[in-house]
Amino acid sequence: MPILTRIKISEYHDSITLMLVAKALLELPGVEDAAVVMGTPANREIIAAAGLLTDAALSARPDDLLIAVRASDEASGQAVLHQADMLLAARAPKTTLTAQRPKSLASAVAAAPKANLAVISVAGRYAAAEASAALQSGLHVLLFSDNVPLDDEISLKRLAVERGLLCMGPDAGTAIINGVALGFANAVPRGRVGLVSASGTGLQGVTCGLARAGVGVSQAIGTGGRDMSEPVGGLMMLAGLQALQDDPETDVIVLISKPPAPPVAEQVFAQIRSFGEPSGGSGRSHDRASRGTVPQGGFALGDRPQPRSQKPTVVCFLGAAPLPIEATCGLYVTNLTQVAAAAGALARGEKPEDALARLESESAGLIPLAAAEQKKLATGHAQRALRGLFVGGTFCYEAQFILRNLPEPIYSNAPLDKDRTLGAVGAGSPGPYHICIDLGEDEFTQGRLHPMIDPTLRNRCIIQEAHDPTTAVILLDIVLGYGAHPDPAGAAVEAIREAGQIATEAGRHIVFVASVCGTEADPQPLSRQEAKLRDAGVIVLPDNASAARLAGLITQAVHE
Repeated sequence: MPILTRIKISEYHDSITLMLVAKALLELPGVEDAAVVMGTPANREIIAAAGLLTDAALSARPDDLLIAVRASDEASGQAVLHQADMLLAARAPKTTLTAQRPKSLASAVAAAPKANLAVISVAGRYAAAEASAALQSGLHVLLFSDNVPLDDEISLKRLAVERGLLCMGPDAGTAIINGVALGFANAVPRGRVGLVSASGTGLQGVTCGLARAGVGVSQAIGTGGRDMSEPVGGLMMLAGLQALQDDPETDVIVLISKPPAPPVAEQVFAQIRSFGEPSGGSGRSHDRASRGTVPQGGFALGDRPQPRSQKPTVVCFLGAAPLPIEATCGLYVTNLTQVAAAAGALARGEKPEDALARLESESAGLIPLAAAEQKKLATGHAQRALRGLFVGGTFCYEAQFILRNLPEPIYSNAPLDKDRTLGAVGAGSPGPYHICIDLGEDEFTQGRLHPMIDPTLRNRCIIQEAHDPTTAVILLDIVLGYGAHPDPAGAAVEAIREAGQIATEAGRHIVFVASVCGTEADPQPLSRQEAKLRDAGVIVLPDNASAARLAGLITQAVHE
């Protein structure tokens, strides 16, 4: 197939526009692959890895627009390039509209003087400067940008703590502040549970789990995934925890993270234990250079006026070994479903132990379902592999933790154990093996929309796995909410049905298991999304942990 290249000299478009145009090109007939990027060295490396780099593309400069297309023939390729020109022209900003937009943070603050939270989503090399300027201006920050250097993150968070502000991120994709959803978040009711999370999809999973149980959220603070590392020191986890401890509208606190550095975990535990002691009991200074407030509410980060009684605190350091918190207010759980169940029970004045016991009982009910599904697979143990294809990184991580005791190991591009990195499979694991892939990792999203927005890549993976005769179970997560695809289940159904047909024609059956993270109030109502999956023959469970457990039971039964 020919590869055609077009360079548009000194033509700039924002990354979202380029990704949307590339997505549209990929849907055209005769197109095998396409890239629409700025001609930076990093982008040229990306398209080279995709097999789209031509000699002509090497002449592109960083401020040039580079379009590369692999098509079925020359005529189709030229038609695609022409279509790219039309799509870019249609999406170009109109001069009259652009003139009305603030062109800097300072002009935005001047245009909205009452605003006190800035959402920043610019290229990583510019993000720290913009976030610093926002904090210096007294604004809380949600730093959506990724690829921000670690040293910059530390400096930004230290500045935020000094000024009594929140710096959520970098790479913080989700927050709910005073009922306002920011980034990838869901429509959940207001309530008395406050959350701080170093995981975006983890935050979504728990807030949606609470909503299903009729329990609302006071605040949901995202910290960014590196916050609980030793270099960062949990600065925003601690600041967010203090803010919720001081918040009169929060009665129950939830903390979520992947395994933290042990010294950071102990700092968090110490702050939980010390709350309610006289001022200074934690050994941390409460003097603030200034006190920030979050829009439209009384939620603030600063001194607490007087000691108050301890608030029940549920902690989930996902994938870490269970450790007791040495405080009567502490409850340690090991997955996101347990978090929502325990926090919901506490918010209703019930015993969390009873809620956790109910989960155990419901889990036992999956065993006969797994046995029935296993009987549909090909005999002779040929079908024995589990394929987890995730758009949520924390859901991928949680699934691996739940499936860690399968007879055969699980490999991943984001593994629990670095020795099981997916790239090492060819060297050390003959025969069938299980995989859980995080399709939201940078290796898949460079130059492409996140799979929560664009399902194209995962749909391709579903079809690819259906051609593998060892595939027994395909495990999926469907994430709803603001910013997500308008119909993520509907977008997956066509690929699921095609995969099922491929298996049927080969005399096989593939079990599809999925969970949907969302609420009925989301732009994509939960019940409609679940119904579309069930109509396509997918087994739909209420949460990722249950879905992973069922997938594991089916796979394990094959080995017995």
